[in-house]
Amino acid sequence: MDLLHSNGVLIIQHLQRDYRAYQDFLNFMSHVGDPRNIFSIYFPLWFQLNQVVGTKMIWVAVIGDWFNLIFKWILFGHRPYWWVQETMIYPNQSSPCLEQFPITCETGPGSPSGHAMGSSCVWYVMVTAALSYTVRWKDKSAITLHRLTWSFLWSIFWIIQISVCISRVFIATHFPHQVILGVFAGILVAEAFEHTPAIQTASLRMYIKTNLFLFIFALGFYLVLKLLDIDLLWSVPKAKKWCANPDWINIDTTPFAGLVRNLGALFGLGLGINSEMFITSCKGKNSCKISFRILCIAASLTTLQLYNFVKIPTHTEHLFYILSFCKSAAMPLTVVALVPYCVHSLMRTTEKKLN
Repeated sequence: MDLLHSNGVLIIQHLQRDYRAYQDFLNFMSHVGDPRNIFSIYFPLWFQLNQVVGTKMIWVAVIGDWFNLIFKWILFGHRPYWWVQETMIYPNQSSPCLEQFPITCETGPGSPSGHAMGSSCVWYVMVTAALSYTVRWKDKSAITLHRLTWSFLWSIFWIIQISVCISRVFIATHFPHQVILGVFAGILVAEAFEHTPAIQTASLRMYIKTNLFLFIFALGFYLVLKLLDIDLLWSVPKAKKWCANPDWINIDTTPFAGLVRNLGALFGLGLGINSEMFITSCKGKNSCKISFRILCIAASLTTLQLYNFVKIPTHTEHLFYILSFCKSAAMPLTVVALVPYCVHSLMRTTEKKLN
């Protein structure tokens, strides 16, 4: 692994030295790959366009990130910004100098990359969903158009994935092999859900059971290894020790923070999709109207951006996890039930006045 890591450091140094002019773009692509964008941008957009795709997107994101957590706990992957400070392979304390950025100091283990895995799985869902519309075309010209669309969308997919991967390596938060592993792991998870139609008809009880299983398995795995004197939170002290700026350390990047956030999102989806508000609004006659969908998209995106202004207190860890779960559950619940119901009620009131 030392050889793999040392070669990775050389690549990071090359990127930071020769591609300095692209720093803003690479930082932006790192934000594009942030798994939290799935819940606040991609999901509200796609759910109003196609509820099947939107539902699948949440399941893929949650299960993918859960697997990412388990893999990180198993693989014990180092991050470049602390590995160069602790490795003994460089003689005479001549450790390479890697520049850090405000988004460098993530506290969890590094392999596989959560950003790369989250980005690849959600973009895989979006691309395959878009192509499913064109595959139905039968005439010769339409088949040619489908092939062009296929080539274009998959080119966009790989451009985005490569850009996200390079950005994560550039900021020294991942080694190259970690982002490559993340991309292909995300694709595998997304492809698995292409063959799992049962999630579209899951009851609230199934959502709760799934949540409990994911939480109990992860917590049990953590506690069993802790009894064996294996600390799965070993990476947190390293991040705090070697981060260039203590203010860049964020509790939101700890392993359990991501777990709680994802479980909240899945619970909120289950609660919303099995609610009377969802059935009344999204299964009613207004749900087929383009105006209804556009209003729901605009209102959902606006409301979720307002959620970003709600800052969760971080001084108490347990309180942070509870409030993070509630906030994460509120986001899909808003998109699936609250916003469509309000838009439906508004349109119905307007129609009554016109009549």
